[in-house]
Amino acid sequence: MKQTAPAGPRWRALEPHWYVLIVLVILGVLLYGAHLFTGFTPGRVAFTIPFLNVDVFWYGIIIMGGVALGAYITSRLARERAVDVFTTTVPLNIRRQPLTKLDLPDEIQAILKKKKLFTVGDALLTWGFHPGYLGLNDDGREELHKALAAIPNMEEVWLEDAPWRIWDPGHTWNGLIWVLILAVIGARIYHILTPSPSMAAIGIESPLDYLRNPLAMIDLRQGGLGIYGGMAGGLLGLLIYTRRARIPLWGWADLGVVGVALGQAIGRWGNFINQELYGRPTDLPWAVSIEPAHRLPEFAEFSSFHPAFLYESLWNLLAFFVLYTLAHRYRQRLFTGDLTAIYLIFYGTGRILLELVRLDSRTVIIGNLDLGLPIATLVSLVVALLAAGWLIWRHYSARRTPQSNASG
Repeated sequence: MKQTAPAGPRWRALEPHWYVLIVLVILGVLLYGAHLFTGFTPGRVAFTIPFLNVDVFWYGIIIMGGVALGAYITSRLARERAVDVFTTTVPLNIRRQPLTKLDLPDEIQAILKKKKLFTVGDALLTWGFHPGYLGLNDDGREELHKALAAIPNMEEVWLEDAPWRIWDPGHTWNGLIWVLILAVIGARIYHILTPSPSMAAIGIESPLDYLRNPLAMIDLRQGGLGIYGGMAGGLLGLLIYTRRARIPLWGWADLGVVGVALGQAIGRWGNFINQELYGRPTDLPWAVSIEPAHRLPEFAEFSSFHPAFLYESLWNLLAFFVLYTLAHRYRQRLFTGDLTAIYLIFYGTGRILLELVRLDSRTVIIGNLDLGLPIATLVSLVVALLAAGWLIWRHYSARRTPQSNASG
């Protein structure tokens, strides 16, 4: 009887991003713990580029770090889906054939080995993503194409337009450019339409003030970004990219929101460094200390506040773990679009709760009547209810029909 080697400690199976996330959580705990005991908050400037005399801020580093880690995890989830499609499409007897049995020149064999491609399955999976990933020149790709096509039962579509191509992890990084640019534009537009009350200090009391001073619209140093505008802009960017790349919009949105939730959880620590996004005054043991220069004028006499940034960061971290677990372990039970809806429900609910303690929120005004309801609360309520209604309706409808709409 053939014996197998023991699996070894489970921690060895963890992917790199989990180690990075664990380190970030530990650093966050230590940083905030030090703040609670000493009141210390790091300065906004991380370092200065000497020859350019340009300051690099922690806020930007943290935001981009969150985006990068979230995108990496999205790419890993995409690869999981690609492998699922690949293994259910290509028979095992084809996948497991060694590349050394193919009639390929030694130079090509060496390049493929350097790329850690040892079987037909390894090469075919990568070819299906994009032949350029193999590291071969045009002649080398032509030789490999001929060798693969000559394998018995090899189907032409696997070489010309593989069904797992739509989950190429490279789409994550290529699409990220579209998503980020339009997300920033959308977030800025949302802020311009709903400027915070504190903007009155620099002469911005309504969207009309931006029209009178157009340059202020692009001055991100004197304003903010609205998350719901960012979501809308990011979705538009994803729509443009997915149509150009011929890949499924909602399938990629489902993977993208996993990374978005983590990116938000990490990015909120930039608000801690900037001493912003704090809530109402409080004497709770975990209250954040805000220096006088960063306090709103009407709260100048207070020094400790609800750490609204921390509440949102922890909530988004919880959303990430839920979404990741669903995407990783239960993806066969989900419908396309489910994860996107769950994310919207999560974020909308968390934002409604956050607005209970958050300061400097613009409220709904009808005529001369101020309803006292933050615009963000109203938008969050609508978004969360629509997402929940859509999620419930489609699963209820699926139970009444034998046809499945599960994502693959």
